[in-house]
Amino acid sequence: MRITIVAVGKLKERFWAEACAEYLKRLQPYARVAVREVADVDPGRVGGERAACDKEGAGVLAELARVADRTHVVLLDIGGKERSSVEFAHRLDALALQGTSDVAFVIGGSDGVSDAVRRCADETLSFGRITLPHNLARVVLLEQLYRAMKISRGEPYHK
Repeated sequence: MRITIVAVGKLKERFWAEACAEYLKRLQPYARVAVREVADVDPGRVGGERAACDKEGAGVLAELARVADRTHVVLLDIGGKERSSVEFAHRLDALALQGTSDVAFVIGGSDGVSDAVRRCADETLSFGRITLPHNLARVVLLEQLYRAMKISRGEPYHK
């Protein structure tokens, strides 16, 4: 499986980058995972939050245009479908069984995503009703992807 994570914003703090790097390393035996960062936009410089979301959204859509045509796009969204770790693993397995070998996850910026990005998503996923900083959402996504791979293969997950 090829997984692309399109994330608005760069990981500026070392601890976020190190956590992501660790899970990317752990995922190497299971899937090809690429992270593509889109620059976040200061709403004060472009005329407000909606304009910032639209500009960030254009960057997200440009990155999604670079992945395979039949890529299944999952938008991380607080209002999306909540899944347990086992359900998440089963969902990825179901996509693979349907012949989907490319999946892209989109993590929006602090003000959300544009309507255009929302429309291109095949499904939405939520990590619960709490609000997570997008840097932490990236770490959680990578950890859950790793956990899903271990679950799917019946391998133990070391805590």
